[in-house]
Amino acid sequence: MARSWGQFPAPVAAALGLYNVRYFYDTEFIEDGKTIELVSIGIVGENGSEYYAVSTDFDPSKANSWVKENVLAKLPSPQDSAWKPASTIRTEILEFLTRSSTPIELWAWVGAYDHVVLAQLWGDMASLPKRLPRYTRELKQLWEFAGRPSLPAVPKGNHDALVDARHNLAKFRACTEVLPLSKGNRINF
Repeated sequence: MARSWGQFPAPVAAALGLYNVRYFYDTEFIEDGKTIELVSIGIVGENGSEYYAVSTDFDPSKANSWVKENVLAKLPSPQDSAWKPASTIRTEILEFLTRSSTPIELWAWVGAYDHVVLAQLWGDMASLPKRLPRYTRELKQLWEFAGRPSLPAVPKGNHDALVDARHNLAKFRACTEVLPLSKGNRINF
């Protein structure tokens, strides 16, 4: 008789690939309506793993006043080890997200731009590694489906990509308290 994922302890189910691993992320970027440049990216796994990087490849002179004030002003010192070329960020993200053979899910709050910025680390969408999803699941939509429950307060340091990625995980948890999801993203009633 076949067993469903719910009949296995979570670590066994994950090891068997019976459900996906969720990652919550945020990017900060410079865009002008034609191009979009990564400034920073933060990723948080449901298991507590974290990744953060600031690109050395963006041109700060292209940033609008909002990005200068709310994003660039909060970046770590350029001597910080978080600053890396996009090629290094690309390699590290792929390694971070694909440590195990378990399929992954990407989640973001209003994540369309975030997904484009992430995908462009590899060039066009066709160049995205096969192990990475071709879309990002939408936290704001989950929040609406859940009946717009109260969300955790906006943390100090927002618009820091890692702070916002952590907040995305907290928002996901707030939503799934009122609209529980199975590990396979099925609604549990």
